[in-house]
Amino acid sequence: MKIAPSILTADFNRLEQEIKSISKSDYLHLDVMDGHFVPNISFGPHVLSGLNKITNIPLDTHLMIEDPKAYIDQFVRIGSSIITVHVEAKTPLEAICRIKASGVKAGISLKPKTKIEALYPFLDQVDLVLVMSVEPGFGGQSFMTDQLEKVKALVELRAQYHYQYVIEIDGGINLETAKLAKAAGVDIAVAGSYVFNAKDRNQAIKDIR
Repeated sequence: MKIAPSILTADFNRLEQEIKSISKSDYLHLDVMDGHFVPNISFGPHVLSGLNKITNIPLDTHLMIEDPKAYIDQFVRIGSSIITVHVEAKTPLEAICRIKASGVKAGISLKPKTKIEALYPFLDQVDLVLVMSVEPGFGGQSFMTDQLEKVKALVELRAQYHYQYVIEIDGGINLETAKLAKAAGVDIAVAGSYVFNAKDRNQAIKDIR
């Protein structure tokens, strides 16, 4: 299982040092919030624009914003390897098409209360499916174990229809919940607080992996 630390809980006053402290990461997870789609604001492309000068770790960008299509080009320019939009946002299919036309991998995500059936029209289009195991918008929440049923269903659908997506989970990941996620079939785990609250962050990443 690959690990994508969320820099939402990093100290942005010393961001370069923070990123160097997680050098063993497979991805850097960027939680972008607009204050409308979720009740919080994080950071935008201007703040993140220098990341590719600090690190070669691939950028996994998660757009928790109301109208992602309007911002795709900006997040392509910062060097995103993957850009994920929400099925509940405006025109998700148009956003996915724009991402893929830019040569970047596209993902689709859903909130915990959204039924998995909402993803069905997109599963043959995307490279990644992100299952939220907390309510998006805030860090430090507890893991919702019932969301693992979505992971298991996605594993079955991928096998049945030969889809090409990987499965990512985000929210409340620690040593115990990572084991549950891996057993359910998760390919990539997003970890925020557990990694950045550790004294040895690379060791925390290794432990989860």
